[in-house]
Amino acid sequence: MREFSPTIENEISGFRAYIRDEKKRSEHTVAAYESDVRSIFAFNEDAATVKDLTLMSLRAWLADLNYKGQAKASIARKAAAARSFTAWAKRRGIIEFDPGVRLVSPSVSKTLPQIMSMEQAERVVTHRSEDSSPAHVRDLAILELLYATGIRVAELCGADVDDLDRQRNVLRVMGKGQKERMVPFGLPAAKALTNWLDVRNKLARNSTALFVGTRGSRIDSRMVRSIVNRATREVTGQSMSPHALRHTAATHVLEGGADMRVVQELLGHASMATTQRYTHVSVERLRKTFELAHPRAASDSEGS
Repeated sequence: MREFSPTIENEISGFRAYIRDEKKRSEHTVAAYESDVRSIFAFNEDAATVKDLTLMSLRAWLADLNYKGQAKASIARKAAAARSFTAWAKRRGIIEFDPGVRLVSPSVSKTLPQIMSMEQAERVVTHRSEDSSPAHVRDLAILELLYATGIRVAELCGADVDDLDRQRNVLRVMGKGQKERMVPFGLPAAKALTNWLDVRNKLARNSTALFVGTRGSRIDSRMVRSIVNRATREVTGQSMSPHALRHTAATHVLEGGADMRVVQELLGHASMATTQRYTHVSVERLRKTFELAHPRAASDSEGS
């Protein structure tokens, strides 16, 4: 990637501080947005500052990403980062006109999120439970907690031991926008956490983190994803992401009769519209089950 001028580096640094300090986004999001902005300047080699970016140059950048085979969802996110960057530059008075206002993201098909059945989820959180090694005890606690609470990976990785209330079986997490919430968990997760805390000191190295890696420092999202990928692949034959456990938890809670507002609070959604997506998941699952199970679900082509 090209070496950028001090002007560009200053603009990127200012935008990064804005996303981190004012928008209160996670470090993962901050890093992703910075990478996207660097990608814009790397593609537009003649640009020496944000002032040199135009709507046409931004469109050309997105077209190049599409040509290289990037997924529509990824391109849509990068377009959002570009719009955020140019809007920030406009508010700061760096540019007079915002070229990103008319930058359109590619339409992304709204596929149903990947979820597991209750039986599959049960097997995932208890797989190879006879393995008593500290790392595997930790892995089971992570799987139980993700499924029990529906929390995000970043929230799990950021949790400290002191955030755990073992008397009330709740965990304090810091969500998007630095919004704190308390999430409850059941007895299976409580037992798994107790087992983990009993052996945690065998891995921890003066860390306050609830979960640590094999070297004793705070566990990172990459390792958590690896843990979930491996466990789901062993049980279902298909590697799933930690977000699949979040989708699964939300769907199962709704199917169990929970109020939509409760699920919204549990997941830490700012908008009810995001939570309502899980209603569609439940309806679609019900429809598919009906079509397979009911003798008159299919059309009667022979007549009666």
